[in-house]
Amino acid sequence: MTDISYQSQPQEVEASLGDYFALLKPRVMQLVVFTAVVGLLAAPVQVHPVIAVASILFVAIGAGASGALNMWWDADIDGVMRRTSKRPIPAGKVTPDEAKVFGFALSGMSVMMLALSANLLAAALLAFTIFFYVVIYSMWLKRLTPQNIVIGGAAGAFPPVIGWVIATGSMSLEPWLMFALIFMWTPPHFWALALFMKSDYDDAGVPMLTVTHGRKSTRKHILAYTIPLVVLAVGTAFTSIGGPVYLVVALVLNALFLKGAYDIWRRDEAQAEADDYKVEKSVFRLSLWYLFLHFGAILVEALLPAAWGIWA
Repeated sequence: MTDISYQSQPQEVEASLGDYFALLKPRVMQLVVFTAVVGLLAAPVQVHPVIAVASILFVAIGAGASGALNMWWDADIDGVMRRTSKRPIPAGKVTPDEAKVFGFALSGMSVMMLALSANLLAAALLAFTIFFYVVIYSMWLKRLTPQNIVIGGAAGAFPPVIGWVIATGSMSLEPWLMFALIFMWTPPHFWALALFMKSDYDDAGVPMLTVTHGRKSTRKHILAYTIPLVVLAVGTAFTSIGGPVYLVVALVLNALFLKGAYDIWRRDEAQAEADDYKVEKSVFRLSLWYLFLHFGAILVEALLPAAWGIWA
């Protein structure tokens, strides 16, 4: 860990179920579950509903385990940053050791149960995702390089691949298109956040791009990553997981997102401070809907043939 001076609040009361649930990063877990479900339902193989529900549950538990282990490792910097200072460990509700044991226990259980409910390849991918997020991203990249969120973003991009493999037991191009969509979306999403979070990353000593290369460079990087993201997202409409509904959604969203990235690029820091980072906050909010609506459109395209068959 870094040499940041940190001491959690004394643990005065026994941790509640809510405190342990907060360790799972439920907001992140929602995105993991949703994209995994889309990957599963977009696959060309039907899965028994009981197996599907159980498998997605274990994927969710694995994602939660990653969150708990991330909070254990990052407890020192979480206590420094305003955005994370109220998490269970810095708030003194859960000790670091409790979070560590909780995270490792859930990791082992989720991987083992996914192997039993689905297949070994899906379980292996889940195990690798947990390892990647906790070890490669949290323990290594996050405090080492401004490319932390670029490379580390792969951890959040694996769920749709896992969902696809749960259904098919094999790999193909389509889940990797979904992977690439999340992977390319992650940097501009987090860099937009970093622009208006001000000194959080500076205070914590995390080498986010805004800290190491400055805000002007970060604005350029947001636009530079958004351009290939737009090409990828719109191009996916012409693959087997795309279609007319997806195309309409992608065209609208990517036009808005590209405009937002351009507006961020052309602003300087004085303009941003003058209006309290209005544009940056707007682009960040749009980025939250961006991923959800793209995957929602993929889900609609996957379900349309079945719905059409029912009503035909």
